[in-house]
Amino acid sequence: MRLLDVRTFELCEFVGKPPPYAILSHTWEDDEVTFQDIANLDLARKKKGFTKIQLCCEQALHDDYDWA
Repeated sequence: MRLLDVRTFELCEFVGKPPPYAILSHTWEDDEVTFQDIANLDLARKKKGFTKIQLCCEQALHDDYDWA
């Protein structure tokens, strides 16, 4: 399973049981960040949809999760 580090926005792969993580539910709109985009954070940050990822990570941190 791949999870996003909520502090660095880097994807990490976990084999076996993953750590606790937050889940983002959303609807797709224009200029969303794709799986391929997240590998290049400079590109991902320029997309309008990156705000959703930032807000998800902020909420995860607030709720004491390190992963999303």
